[in-house]
Formats: sequence, structure tokens, C-alpha cells
Amino acid sequence: MPDLDAWISAARSSQDRFAALVLPLDAEQVQHPSYAEDWSVAQVASHLGSQAEIFGLALDAGLAGTAAPGMEQFQPLWDTWNGRSAQLQATESVKANEALVSRIEGLSEADRARFKVSLFGREVDLAGLLALRLGEHALHTWDIAVALDSTAVLSADAVDLLIDVLPSTAARAGRAAAEPRTLAVETAAPERRFTLTTGPDVVLTPDSGTGPVDLVLPAEELVRLVYGRLDEEATSAELPGHEVVPELRQVFPGF
Repeated sequence: MPDLDAWISAARSSQDRFAALVLPLDAEQVQHPSYAEDWSVAQVASHLGSQAEIFGLALDAGLAGTAAPGMEQFQPLWDTWNGRSAQLQATESVKANEALVSRIEGLSEADRARFKVSLFGREVDLAGLLALRLGEHALHTWDIAVALDSTAVLSADAVDLLIDVLPSTAARAGRAAAEPRTLAVETAAPERRFTLTTGPDVVLTPDSGTGPVDLVLPAEELVRLVYGRLDEEATSAELPGHEVVPELRQVFPGF
């Protein structure tokens, strides 16, 4: 797991990008379709807002040594966010996400060190909590960014961190291929190498090997692929192995 300060810095950068994208939009623009299927820009913002509050509850639990929040706390938050106008969903989301990031930035060294909470069946420290949050926040911010600018990419600092926790994400996101196989995958910016097994369990494993490679692509594209956001026309087709991407898009349909 990368240094905690790097996760906090990337969370701040992602929040600043999100705010810069959303705050200038008017009531009509926030209802523009986002990349996320069936969600407008405002609905993506609403999701990020409610999740910021949910992660805030998880932060409370991890600092107090109590159980993580559950559905009984989630539903009232979702109802509140769903009941807001599109414009308010956007602006209030920026406030909620700012509050979460600012709170994390302000934690003492002692609080940072002692934090732990059980989420998704495993115990995470503060870096682990931020890894979960950054994966969600950076990808959903891209959902908005690419709706406004078709050339938008994920923030480089987010990619630099998410690429090294991508194996756990792939395990949660993957769906077994009809005809499973094993592929050697290599990325650039940053350079990494993985072995990807597409079934019966989907497993992405860091690999230090030097043999033949089946797929080469930018790390930014591999992150988006695993999160179900790499369209065929947006793939670096000039790189080796691009012909397997349509198959892998079925393995990683998005979540």
C-alpha cells in the first residue's frame, strides 16, 4: 500500500477536479447525461455526495472503534439526496466531498495511526479506506469529465496509486469469461506487469516476469478497463494485444 500522505494528496486532487467540473454547471447542464449508464451529471454527483457521508460514518466508526455503518444508516441518506433538485445534488455534493477530504486532512498523526474499520469483509486502515474512496471518486469524476470533454482521462496521481491496488478491485469487479484464459499484461505510465486469469476466478496478479506479453496499454486504460469504462474506440489500438480488449470488457462490465 502506498504512503498514506500520497492517498490523502490524491483524494484532495480528485476533489478539486470534481469541484472545478461541477460548480460552473447550470441547472440545464447538470442534467446532461454522464458516462455512467442512465445517470445524469447530477445523479453521479448525488451518488458521490451520499457516499461521502457514508464514508464519513465509516471514518467515525474507525476512530471510535465501533461497527461500520449499515443499510439502516444508508437508506435515509440516499432518500435525502434523491429528493434534491439536480442543481442542489451537484452543489451539495461538492460541499459533502469537501467536508470529508478536509476532515481527513485534519486528522492528527495519532488518529491516522490508530484508525481501522471492517468494510466489505476485511479490516482496512486509513490508507485502505482512502483507496476505496479514491477508486470511486476518481472514476465517477471521470464519468462527468468525459461527458464534458471526450478526450478526458483519469488524473495521473490517482492512476499511480490505483494501479497498485487494482488486483483487489479486479477480484470484486470481474466476471468469469466464457472461455477463460491467462494473459500477460504490461502497462506504461507507470510501468507495471500483471498476469490476468479470466476464470473460473478472475485474478490479476503482479508479475515480475520478462516473457512475451499479450496486451500492452497505458495504466490509465487498464484502470478504466477493470472499472468497466474502456470503450473499444478509446483503446490504444496501436499497442500489442488490443484485439483482446472487447473480450476483457465482458469480463469487467463495470460497477
